[in-house]
Amino acid sequence: MNIIIVTAIVSLLIAAIFLAALIWSIKDGQFEDEYAPPNRILFDDKNASKNK
Repeated sequence: MNIIIVTAIVSLLIAAIFLAALIWSIKDGQFEDEYAPPNRILFDDKNASKNK
């Protein structure tokens, strides 16, 4: 029974670390790139044709 409690505590600790990393990355501006994703699809074909 003790192993279930230890496993639950460890999994909650890992989840809290990932949540803190997510919040930190959002506050740091990791997901604020509004220009590149819509335009990236337009420029991928040019790079692929140069490699051939």
